[in-house]
Amino acid sequence: MRAAHRSIRSTLLVWLSAGLTLAISLVAVMLYLQARQEANQLFDYQMQQVATALPRRFLAEAPAGVDNPFADAPNVVIQIWDPSGVRLYFSHDYADLPQRAVLGFSTIEINNRAWRVYSAQQGPTVVQIAQPLQVRSSIAARSALKTVAPLLLLVPFLGGLIWIAIGRGLAPVHGIAAQLAARDAGALAPVADHDLPDEIRPLTQAVNQLLLRLEQAASTQRRFVDDAAHELRTPLTALQLQVTLAERATDAPQRSAAFAALHAGLERAARLVQQLLTLARHEPGATAGAWPRVDLAAIARQAVADQAMLADRRQIDLGLNNDAPVPVTGDADALRILVNNLLDNALRATPDGGRIDVTVAAEAQRAMLTVEDSGPGIAEADMARVFDRFYRGAGAPAGGSGLGLAIVRRIADLHQAQVALVNTGAGLRAQVSMQRAAA
Repeated sequence: MRAAHRSIRSTLLVWLSAGLTLAISLVAVMLYLQARQEANQLFDYQMQQVATALPRRFLAEAPAGVDNPFADAPNVVIQIWDPSGVRLYFSHDYADLPQRAVLGFSTIEINNRAWRVYSAQQGPTVVQIAQPLQVRSSIAARSALKTVAPLLLLVPFLGGLIWIAIGRGLAPVHGIAAQLAARDAGALAPVADHDLPDEIRPLTQAVNQLLLRLEQAASTQRRFVDDAAHELRTPLTALQLQVTLAERATDAPQRSAAFAALHAGLERAARLVQQLLTLARHEPGATAGAWPRVDLAAIARQAVADQAMLADRRQIDLGLNNDAPVPVTGDADALRILVNNLLDNALRATPDGGRIDVTVAAEAQRAMLTVEDSGPGIAEADMARVFDRFYRGAGAPAGGSGLGLAIVRRIADLHQAQVALVNTGAGLRAQVSMQRAAA
């Protein structure tokens, strides 16, 4: 049974929500207890200040050896004035409050100390209550420190909670990393993702797709190496045999024939190696895709000129039906190899005295390269496999290695072009269609 989907986001949300709820609840309780204690201390302080604000002249002297709660300087001063400016009542006389009071709250400076004063008038009588601002600042600082203390205790708790939550949420990532680290270079099996969080699935799917492509590339490379070794074994064996025949030749004609066969075998082996290198050079990812504008017609014209001497030797009518430029975006060397391989296949298939027509045309947004010969064509049974490496059909021309059309297909794929082979009844038509370059 498939496990239920999990989510790193959900895991972090659950853990952090539960932890924060618990932490906030604890802090709320602590703040309530702290606030209640602060309120009690504040009211006790007010009661103490009311007591110390009583005038000293009404108090008896403190006995010797007994603490006097009224000995310290008070933090609250009370005074009452009559309309004539006579002070009717004063709790302490060390603070000279102004007689002309501003009704309501005000801040004044007495003896280089700031005081907060509240003045109220009832009829002609004025009552003043004053307190040093320094006392309020000291009380506020102590209260703020006591309030912040529980929050500071919350920081390490939240740090540990986040560490645990992120560790649990990212545990699947570490599991995938450990699984991949334990593999060797040849282990390309997909990574199991049936019990992973939803956020990790796109990563594992991308990794599995990459592993699949690597497996396909490795399989293609192994098949290519096996095919190349098989194809090289035959010409190398033939070369060994021809060397032996040359060594055993007893007269000049036999020796000349043996060396001629040896020379032809070397040419075939060199051509096969060159085609293998060309095919490897144009494997996926081996060629960059940022190419300049090139003239496909000029490339075809040069290829026809290169093959003209061989065509004349066999009395083959080889011609190019184009004079106007056809610009495309691509690798000029690769496109030259493509055209040369198509012409080489056409020359091998066309009998002496035949005809090969090369056409480069611009149709709408496409550039069309066509190579049409007067050879026997390709059997329909072989048409689906002629682009495979080293595949040679029953009626394939002698001397080939089965790599020419594979190279054509690879270069066309790199240029996002399409290649089509059609039997016309009078020969074979090979057509390459690719995107024209923007004007």
